[in-house]
Amino acid sequence: MEKLTNKEEEIMQILWKLEKAFVKEVMAEIADEKPHYNTLSTIIRNLEEKGYVSYNAFGKTHQYFPIVKMEDYRKKFMNTAIETYFNSSYKNMVSFFAKEEKISAEELREILAMIEKK
Repeated sequence: MEKLTNKEEEIMQILWKLEKAFVKEVMAEIADEKPHYNTLSTIIRNLEEKGYVSYNAFGKTHQYFPIVKMEDYRKKFMNTAIETYFNSSYKNMVSFFAKEEKISAEELREILAMIEKK
């Protein structure tokens, strides 16, 4: 599974949300500066070449849909990020977020409770 660019990830988030969409429907979901229609179409075709999306053809128009699940993508690239930035240590990752005040003591207790229930 090939890593996506930031723009490709943004488009995949939209396709995961919509489940299937024409380029114009994807365009309507882009919140910030909208790319040119042809640029967006090229990004989606790149996602198809990378094996992330497929399409149903309706004449010359294509309705795209994801073929990679968001959970599978998240799992692969979270593991890569943890290996790269935290020495493969989930403890280092959680410690980082605690120091950055991105996770509270209460949330850590909830995580511990989840782990202990397993």
